[in-house]
Amino acid sequence: MTLVQLEYIIAVDTYRSFVAAAEKCFVTQPTLSMQIQKLEENLGAKIFDRSRQPVVPTEIGERIIRQARIVLTESKKIGDILQEASGQLAGEFRIGVIPTVAPYLLPPVIASFAKKYPKLKVQIWEYTTEKIVQELKNGTLDCGILSTPLQDSAIAELPLYYETFVAYVSAESKLYGKKLLQTNEIADDNLWLLNEGHCMRGQVLNICKYRQSQSADATFDYNTGSVETLKRMVDINGGITILPELTILDYGEDELQHVRYFKSPEPVREISIVMTKNFSKQKAIEALKQEIWRAVPERFRSKRRMDVLGFRH
Repeated sequence: MTLVQLEYIIAVDTYRSFVAAAEKCFVTQPTLSMQIQKLEENLGAKIFDRSRQPVVPTEIGERIIRQARIVLTESKKIGDILQEASGQLAGEFRIGVIPTVAPYLLPPVIASFAKKYPKLKVQIWEYTTEKIVQELKNGTLDCGILSTPLQDSAIAELPLYYETFVAYVSAESKLYGKKLLQTNEIADDNLWLLNEGHCMRGQVLNICKYRQSQSADATFDYNTGSVETLKRMVDINGGITILPELTILDYGEDELQHVRYFKSPEPVREISIVMTKNFSKQKAIEALKQEIWRAVPERFRSKRRMDVLGFRH
């Protein structure tokens, strides 16, 4: 059994195709297939059911692949330890970020981060919270930036900042004339929400108890994965949406006229760097944290007089 063979079976499990797995591993498909077949012969067990398309692991294969991911992840830590000891940040650094954070936080952070650490190859994926946690446990991501707490015993959390939720209100809404809003006032207006699967959707529903109060005769329900689309729907169709404060920092005067803050305690979300508890790239994490702190307003570091909303499905 070799680490290369373990890498191959993980690739096939990930892409559910011998051809795609070979391309990702930069080998020919016959070479990959031969190595996997050798591993199966040595173990005396079939790892994949090749009669099905897309290819799927057998029952024992799923257990073998799960352990292979652990072994491969642990083996890579030897290189991480050497990099840490050298004092240089180098190699790969794979980050998953939720879509309601990525476009507003990352552009200034990554530009500065890449300039300071040119030997570190940063790879970023926009994923939902559940996908990030899954990829962390699989070893295909090094860390994630998302809303916490997750209440997952396998995940360590490093809080970065606390971001207030604000309301974006149509000029036709009865709430437009108010300076500050109560969270329970939102339930009586037309609310635009993110799709199922986005943690912010659950947080917004927590803020205003909207699901229980939704009108039974509503005829239109539009869901999106984009915060910008929510704002546009309010601009064009009226109603209200809830936005994280970082998304409005570049708004012009006309747009800010539609923004309303909530009365204390303000609803906020905690944004953290998350990783598995046996994670080894501590210096890269610390460097990323420092860059993020420089990019967000200093007031975001405090959660006083705020109601922190955790992850909710």
